[in-house]
Amino acid sequence: MPFRGWARWNLRSRLLLPLLFTDSSPLDLRIVGRTLLHAALVGLASGLVGAAFFAGVEYTQNLLLEGLAGYVPLRARGERFAAAIHPSTFKPWLLVLLPALGGLLCGLLTQLAPEARGGGGDAMIEAFHHKGGAIRARVIWVKALASLCTLATGGAGGREGPTMQIGGALGSAVGRVLRVSARERRILLVAGVAAGISAVFRTPLGAALLAVEILYRDGFESDALIPAVLASVVSYSVVISIYGESTLLAHSARYPFVPAHLPLYALLALGVAGLAATFVSVLGGMRRSFARLRLPIWARPALGGLLLGGLVTPLVMLVGIHTGAQGQGLGLLGGGYGAVQVAISGSPWLPSDWGAVQLLCLVAAVKIVAASLTIGSGGSAGDFAPALAIGGLAGGAFGRSAEILLADPRIDAGAFALVGMGAFYGGIAHVPLSALVLVCELAGTYDLLVPLMLALAIAYVALRKRSLYDAQLPTQQQSPVHRDSMLRGALTGVCVRDVMSPRAHVSFDPTTPANEMLRASAEAAWQDVFPVRDSAGQVVGLVGSPALRLLASEALDSDWALAADIMQGPVTVRPDDDLSTALRELLANGLRQIAVVDTDGQLLGVLDEVRVAEAYVRAVVREDAS
Repeated sequence: MPFRGWARWNLRSRLLLPLLFTDSSPLDLRIVGRTLLHAALVGLASGLVGAAFFAGVEYTQNLLLEGLAGYVPLRARGERFAAAIHPSTFKPWLLVLLPALGGLLCGLLTQLAPEARGGGGDAMIEAFHHKGGAIRARVIWVKALASLCTLATGGAGGREGPTMQIGGALGSAVGRVLRVSARERRILLVAGVAAGISAVFRTPLGAALLAVEILYRDGFESDALIPAVLASVVSYSVVISIYGESTLLAHSARYPFVPAHLPLYALLALGVAGLAATFVSVLGGMRRSFARLRLPIWARPALGGLLLGGLVTPLVMLVGIHTGAQGQGLGLLGGGYGAVQVAISGSPWLPSDWGAVQLLCLVAAVKIVAASLTIGSGGSAGDFAPALAIGGLAGGAFGRSAEILLADPRIDAGAFALVGMGAFYGGIAHVPLSALVLVCELAGTYDLLVPLMLALAIAYVALRKRSLYDAQLPTQQQSPVHRDSMLRGALTGVCVRDVMSPRAHVSFDPTTPANEMLRASAEAAWQDVFPVRDSAGQVVGLVGSPALRLLASEALDSDWALAADIMQGPVTVRPDDDLSTALRELLANGLRQIAVVDTDGQLLGVLDEVRVAEAYVRAVVREDAS
């Protein structure tokens, strides 16, 4: 029996395995395996680089901000992994100068790769749509070092934006090394973006969804979803293997769903949408202001850092006077997750009642200006974290206001802070689905699923005309990387015979003289290409309008120039060919019209590019209507 069982299995495997690996099989495991292997490599590389980047920022910040300046940054529960350095005596003058020094180093570094300036999200989206998914390899280390200089010295931005661009550059680099197609390179770029976010944010599913959703205002890159998920999982696994598993934010054990609170969440979404629009306006205004300055580009981040230090240091000193803790930060420097943590779970130094509301609103307002100074001046820091922080602070202030006014013990300000985070970023970045999952992963619970769905829907609609990322395109139809494939898809199902011109056409024979060709072409003004047929009626060449215009300019009165002298080779299509084939022939030969022949080469008519364009428009209209 064991031998019979083995023989039966061996026979089945010999019959079935060839079917799985043949080109005609429905499942091409070679392509699947190659794609998943490439995505896993991108995830591994992004996880290692992301972990190193996170450690570099952490240790350098400990050394400079805490060890030298005596600044005590606010941190979320999952932000710190290194042992805390005992802060030295608070030195306000050094806190003013450190962001300027970091900005100067950042400005000098980004001279080597100007696309590394700013948050990184727009540059990544631009590379996907307009550069075929190609990001220069130098961006990997330039962006990492420039962001390290900016963030470790107090720049008011996050780590996720830089790792988004670094991960995308790693995906592009893997694609170049493996010599994949342009389409696969773009997919690997998206997979790298997901892996980069997952490495520092520790939200594997939300990072994968964000990577495919952030490219468009109304849609997502579906082809890249599975590779993005795999790369994100691998990157996440690498990071938690090094630093351990934990969520970024501490929160309540439960957030019970209270239907009566849904109107409050709806009101919060409207307020957050207004604040998000303000953030985009301030950020854009700051970019324009710095661009108008008569300063070298490399010096602008230094000025932004100096202004940031001058803005934040007096507030830090004021808080130190009231709390008795010198150098106590408010989350104004860095990403701001510590401030969100305070909005969610409170703090011993946070005032009670309306004092807490006022402080959270003040921090949110100053955070808008602080982040705009860093990012708008060209500092290499992400806009992802500040957006979440501002939304969380606004949500926390709203939740505490509702607690005071309604005296409802079921209201948890932390729940409103988390919903505010999602509504702010999801609305302004046009990524509602990924923002929903990101917040749930950050909180470690799906208790807030319904309030988040409501708030995100409202914010998404309210912010339709505003976007944090200028490089986003509306849909795949507007993306240059998809336009050609969509054009081919729309034309593939239409045959040449369905759209060839119904008008009578003019043709020549090889011996037709110049004056007769000019007269005939003048009478057929619509025709741009004139087929030349031999005595058997077969098309042997084409005479184009440029050649006829040259004849006319020479004012030839004799019959010495014949059609055979000026014709080019035959370019033809069959009536059963699709319009995609016809368009390819038109473009390859620089023609506006092409001859249509039967299987014997006999002339049937002329196909005009205008008819092809009309067929495409009709196909697109039908697709949109359906």
